[in-house]
Amino acid sequence: MDMAWQMMQLLLLALVTAAGSAQPRNARARTDLLNVCMNAKHHKAQPSPEDELYGQCSPWKKNACCTANTSQELHKDISRLYNFNWDHCGKMQPACKRHFIQDACLYECSPNLGPWIWQVNQSWRKERILNVPLCKEDCEHWWEDCRTSYTCKSNWHKGWNWTSGINECPAGALCRTFESYFPTPATLCEGLWSHSFKVSNYSGGSGRCIQMWFDSAQGNANEEVAKFYAATMNAGAPSHGIIGS
Repeated sequence: MDMAWQMMQLLLLALVTAAGSAQPRNARARTDLLNVCMNAKHHKAQPSPEDELYGQCSPWKKNACCTANTSQELHKDISRLYNFNWDHCGKMQPACKRHFIQDACLYECSPNLGPWIWQVNQSWRKERILNVPLCKEDCEHWWEDCRTSYTCKSNWHKGWNWTSGINECPAGALCRTFESYFPTPATLCEGLWSHSFKVSNYSGGSGRCIQMWFDSAQGNANEEVAKFYAATMNAGAPSHGIIGS
């Protein structure tokens, strides 16, 4: 009887120890939400200054997850980064294209997206962003400037024909105006990249939404936003597990 009791105690001790040391294998640690880079195809392991960031990516030069070479490639119509062609339905209007470049700069360069980073099972990246609260006017201006450009898909994250090495419209997909595929600003900003963004009710400067556009001379406004949402998550929201796409 004593031996059985001792064995039970040892078993309980082992279970408690194992439970205490176990970590959610697929979750980004809650303490690792600020000043971080995604584990993705072209991101640096850690953010650091990049004095030579190019063009629209320059606001992040004081602290960036992208390199100068990456920032230059993001401004090309077909960059070597992903072989993605913005002009898959004819020439995209410059006023529209600048929003896509800015979106790409935010994705590749920002160290302030940690609260929305999730792990994924994808060959080309191990993490992605999901439901980043994009400031409402950034989304509205993006949609207004792109509504008369042309595309053939409402989700650019998947479903392309890659047989030529660059993205082409899949069979049967018709080139129509952005407004035909994205009837509202939210359908563009939320649907385009499989819900990487969630359109916020807040405006830039509120400290509650991520700005694609900001004046670096005034500092990076997204630092305050990331701190707010990281604190909210640390207060009890569930940690980020793994998702399929």
